[in-house]
Amino acid sequence: MRGEKVFVKPNVVVEPLFNQWYAWSYLISPVTSALYVANQHLKIMQSFLAAPQVHAKALENPAMRGGPFINHPPSRAGEIRALLERTTKGQARVINFAASVKKLHEVLSQQADGHSLEPLYRQVPDQLRGYVELVYDLNQSPSARFIEGLLYHSPLRDDSSQSLSLFLTESDGRPFAFSTPRLDSPGSVNLPIPFKDPRVDEFSRMKYEPGSYGHMKDLLGVADDKEELFATFFTDEPPPAGRFEGEGVRIRYFGHACVLVETRGVSILCDPVVSYRYAQGPPRFTYADLPEKLDYVLITHNHQDHCMLETLLQLRHRIGTILVPKNNPGMLADPSLKMVLKNVGFARVQEIDEMEEIAVDGGAITGLPFLGEHGDLNIQSKIAYLIELEGRRVALAADSNNVEPKLYENLSAVTSEVDVLFIGMECEGAPLSWIYGPLLMRPLPRSMDQSRRFDGSNCEKAMEIVRVLNPSQAYVYAMGREPWLTYVIAVEGESEGEGESYATHESKQFIDLCRQRGVEAEHLYCRKEIILPPAEGRKA
Repeated sequence: MRGEKVFVKPNVVVEPLFNQWYAWSYLISPVTSALYVANQHLKIMQSFLAAPQVHAKALENPAMRGGPFINHPPSRAGEIRALLERTTKGQARVINFAASVKKLHEVLSQQADGHSLEPLYRQVPDQLRGYVELVYDLNQSPSARFIEGLLYHSPLRDDSSQSLSLFLTESDGRPFAFSTPRLDSPGSVNLPIPFKDPRVDEFSRMKYEPGSYGHMKDLLGVADDKEELFATFFTDEPPPAGRFEGEGVRIRYFGHACVLVETRGVSILCDPVVSYRYAQGPPRFTYADLPEKLDYVLITHNHQDHCMLETLLQLRHRIGTILVPKNNPGMLADPSLKMVLKNVGFARVQEIDEMEEIAVDGGAITGLPFLGEHGDLNIQSKIAYLIELEGRRVALAADSNNVEPKLYENLSAVTSEVDVLFIGMECEGAPLSWIYGPLLMRPLPRSMDQSRRFDGSNCEKAMEIVRVLNPSQAYVYAMGREPWLTYVIAVEGESEGEGESYATHESKQFIDLCRQRGVEAEHLYCRKEIILPPAEGRKA
């Protein structure tokens, strides 16, 4: 095989890892990554070592899959202990930084009383000095603004913590990723390669362009004892072509919130979370069904099921421009998506604000307001999108929770009706601490945690959006039900006889009400293709 031209198989998984933990955007930003290492990774490993049988027992219950339990048998406790020791020693600077962040918040909480904050700079912990600005809001509540861009150039940033794990997958149902560190496995090839390394692009490109196996093995520095396994990652079978060459607009649903909108002239992919291709499971679109060039990738918000590094890194070489919601960098719970993506190797990352319009070939992309779904935190890195191509209008509302219907009434005064609406209706959602727990400076009472959830619109709220935007088609998506998403979302499918969830009930009611209005409606699952002919008077 060494001299042959081959392709990377479509079911080769490329997992990005940070200190051997599954990497997502909050593990890239220096401040948030420090807090997740100190307040989540270390604590989970310590808990496992104290009672590995408790973790094993908890994971026998499917409802506990997304909890803080390590999915390794107790027999591997020695490897977890070694990782804990390496992390404690190798990440000492990071761990101390997290402790300094907490100490600074204690100083502000106790001493910032509305008077000038200038004297408190002398009490900023040494590791934070020169990296924070002390501020009040207009209610005289104090906080620290981190100088995020400078921290990417500080000793806190260390790309040597990043690596890739390559392995073959043959079926759905990967174990939940965020609570279990990756240990050495005979079925994986681990590469100490930082995410921004161009070798990631060269390997990913071979999924649709043939290349030399020998060159790739040498380029990646694959160890001799892994060569036999590495060779199984390649095939001489070419992938199918994916570019749309028809008239009008083609919309393809790839599962969850991933939607591809295409014309002959432009391709736009929103919230890329894409399945690999293998024989098992229900039919779905995969990486092989994407065009070789993605002119625009849109990110609606900074949650792991919408901004997935695993997918984005494999598509990086195909992407022209990534659009991300604009925010004010430096707020602890809301790191800059632009900085995150540029620091993992994306060349063209552009921020878009609410109601800002960006011209594209044959139309425009407009940012729309996105309320809710973030546990009432002041998160600005969230935006919905309106895509207009060939006179057709597609709204991607993501997980928008219509907590204030007046917003859409105001929106209707400045925007036209849409042809197709995609809206998430996971209206139960996880509690605030499930994602942001490691960033909280003090424990949150359970009643508050449970009331502040990552929930989208229910039927009543979603119908208000339909009433205002008046789509001819409305689709419920982003519900986390696709079987290949268990490793990211840990949502269990509903078994026969169990009764339906609140979210499913609301989704069904929404679809019924839409159909009564003459709106074509469906709860999407796995895949869907929609062809919109050019609007009258327009040609593709």
